Amino acid sequence: MEIDENSLVRCRVCEAVNWDSDIYCHRCESKVYIDNRGSINRAWAFLVTALIFYIPANVYPILVGEQFGNSSSNTIAGGIYLLWEEGEYPIAVVILVASVLVPILKFIMLIYLLINANLNRRAKINPHKVHYLTEIIGPWSMVDVFVVAILTGLVQMTAISIIAGPGATAFVLMVLFTMFAALSIDTRILKGVE
Repeated sequence: MEIDENSLVRCRVCEAVNWDSDIYCHRCESKVYIDNRGSINRAWAFLVTALIFYIPANVYPILVGEQFGNSSSNTIAGGIYLLWEEGEYPIAVVILVASVLVPILKFIMLIYLLINANLNRRAKINPHKVHYLTEIIGPWSMVDVFVVAILTGLVQMTAISIIAGPGATAFVLMVLFTMFAALSIDTRILKGVE
């Protein structure tokens, strides 16, 4: 028997797979339905929220340090510049890619997917591959936050006090909302090349 993947519906409560002709889930008896427009609207909302958090993530300090009463703070760009000036080229490049280029690339890919889904037309680039790529690179934009967390843990053992600044919180929220945007897109409505 040939199964049409477009006729399958996932239950939002218990994750069971149902036929689209079913009104209620065969496992938990919750109402099941295909929600194409809702998924696009949610994805747009998550993406706009992520874009809003991208601004404070790059404007506010991501790291605040204090040593013997002297306080210093760095934004993402300031940290990259400082690392580059200190000759830490590999770390500067990794943070540049993870903190600046990957989020911008994700924004562009998500906007591409959502515009194609809104216009309901076939895409020139396979949208399923673009969607898969956004899910793959999503967690990698958190590399610099992990670097800050490790640095904070290591430095706390000395006379220097380092805490995450408001930019770090905004950055984490931006990454989470881009991941939510990518996950909320129902891939069945993406139309690829023939």
